[in-house]
Amino acid sequence: MLLEGQSILVTGGTGSFGRAFLKTVLDRYDPRRVIIYSRDELKQYEMAEAFKDRRVRFFLGDVRDLPRLQRACSGVQIVVHAAALKQVPAAEYNPFECIKTNVLGAQNVIEAAINSGVEKVIALSTDKAANPVNLYGATKLCSDKLFVAANAYSGGRGPIMSVVRYGNVVGSRGSVVPFFLKARHDGVLPITDPRMTRFWITLDQGVDFVLDSLRRMHGGELFVPKIPSTDIMTLVEALAPTCRTEVIGIRPGEKLHELMIGEDDARRTRDMGSHYVLQPQQAWWDEQALTGGAPVPDGFSYRSDNNPHRLDVKQVRDLLGSLGLN
Repeated sequence: MLLEGQSILVTGGTGSFGRAFLKTVLDRYDPRRVIIYSRDELKQYEMAEAFKDRRVRFFLGDVRDLPRLQRACSGVQIVVHAAALKQVPAAEYNPFECIKTNVLGAQNVIEAAINSGVEKVIALSTDKAANPVNLYGATKLCSDKLFVAANAYSGGRGPIMSVVRYGNVVGSRGSVVPFFLKARHDGVLPITDPRMTRFWITLDQGVDFVLDSLRRMHGGELFVPKIPSTDIMTLVEALAPTCRTEVIGIRPGEKLHELMIGEDDARRTRDMGSHYVLQPQQAWWDEQALTGGAPVPDGFSYRSDNNPHRLDVKQVRDLLGSLGLN
């Protein structure tokens, strides 16, 4: 198995994804060690209390610090890069800090992986990186391109690197669901725009997709899962049908609908059944490496408003109930 006996480094490992990833890996596999790399010592302490397992290591450090990253990568075979500054308003107000972490940090991960003899790197991206309208999305698009191009830097002798892109994680930090659950006690839900739609994925689904992509990757692909969408008013009806809504307008840097694959990317996208793969356009990419699937049609785009898999009120309630978010 891919992770059996392997040393795995997770950057930003104390976040929502990192905790879910660690639990899944420890439950399903027997890695030699899983290194949680982050700059928050309190969250590391809390994780150490929750995961009392000899296979888990905690490494204080920042992705902005290349020497520290290289030390953390020593003896590591697989890197999962989840570290990022993700809050859209904070990124708009603090653009230099966002670039240092999301762009320069990505470059540091790449250089540390190449210098340390890592075998595979998979980076987490976001739907906001497709045709970005905010700084966060722009930095993640830049990060995506760095990881794809890094396969040329490794020259076939170093690590292979790929990217996973997916939508909003239900119930995670920054998700609208916890905000609505808190706001409904006041009887009024602030909504940005009643037409707004979003993709939805659970943490467990995100972890599974990353693990599946680690198995499939040849280096250079951008993997996009097929996941459901819903609109904001369906979410309101599912969570707080008796509450009054107040339209407050779209925030700076926010989209009305989310996009995961734009029309310009469709020319190099293949429909693999359960997911899409965006193939790199670089000369080193071997199109024969990607078997199965079919090219998407001209003019194709994968948006939260044209997604055929739309959740209704009952499906949203069932989903939230299964996660204890109702």
